[in-house]
This record gives sequence, structure tokens and C-alpha cells, in this order.
Amino acid sequence: MVVLNKIYTKTGDHGETALGNGARVAKHSMRVTAYGTVDEANAVVGLARLHAGGELDEQLARIQNDLFDLGADLCRPDMEKDAEAEYPPLRMSAGQVARLEAEIDAMNRQLEPLRSFILPGGTALAGYLHQCRTVARRAERLAVELATVESVNPDAVKYLNRLSDWFFVAARMANDCGRADVLWVPGANR
Repeated sequence: MVVLNKIYTKTGDHGETALGNGARVAKHSMRVTAYGTVDEANAVVGLARLHAGGELDEQLARIQNDLFDLGADLCRPDMEKDAEAEYPPLRMSAGQVARLEAEIDAMNRQLEPLRSFILPGGTALAGYLHQCRTVARRAERLAVELATVESVNPDAVKYLNRLSDWFFVAARMANDCGRADVLWVPGANR
């Protein structure tokens, strides 16, 4: 269990923060930027949930929890040392990726195929889900970049890739199963 008795510690006053393994790094390091962007995605999911209900809200709640798992995964480098850790580090799993895929497939079965690119918008919920999609895609790019120089759990990258797809399909669902999607009209304002 996590106990936070004091919110400010002053340990980051000089531009450094602690990773999950205790190592101190610059707050602008690629790893911190990647998991910070995951945290940003989680905050936008919270905004989307203000407009969601029922099963979609339950799915978004699971995603928020997964995003905390993902942040915990990304803040812990040295995957090769996981077996030596006093407590096993929390890592994203193939099962979490598979759950997103199953949910995407279930939602997509209710939608007509796309015949045009769509613009972010429509309902308020769809707009927030599109924002979730773009922040998740940015987090994915940052995690992929991080993986070029440090170890990153491949399931973490896969999860982010599927997550942005999940948000896209969920946004279409929020737009009356795609009937209220805002279609892109190429060159419409020339």
C-alpha cells in the first residue's frame, strides 16, 4: 500500500527526480518525459469519464488503472534486473494488450466501415476521446524513442499502440456509432 503523508519533499528542487529503482535522473530525461506523458493521458481520460457512462465508463476506469501500471513500468529501468529486485516490479502484460484488442473488436463490430478520414469532434465525449488518442500516441512515440537507448518493456509499447486505436474506435462509438462523426473533406477550403 502507498502512504503519502507529505506531498512535497523538496528533493526535486534542483531539477532531478527519483525513478522506481531509486536512481536520480533529470526531470527532462526521456524516461521521465515518457511516463509523464502517460500521466497526462490519464488526466485526459479523467476528463472523458465526466461524459461517459455505463460500460464505457467502466472500460475507461480500467484504462486509468492500466495507465498507472504503465507509469510504474516505465519509471523502473533495468528490466534485466527484475529478478534481483526485492519486490517484483510492476510490468505491463500481454493480457492487458489482449483486453484492449478484444474491446476494440467488440466496438468495431457495431460501426460501419470508414469511407473517409474523420476530424476530432462531434460529441463532447468523442472530442475528449480524440484528445486521449493523441496524447496516448505521443506517449507511444516517446516510449519508442526511449527504447532506442534504454530497456523498455515491449508490452508497454504495444499497450500504448493499441490504446490510441481503442480511443479512436471509442470516439466513433461516442459519436452515435459513427453516424455523428465529423468527416474530413479534402481541399474543402481552397
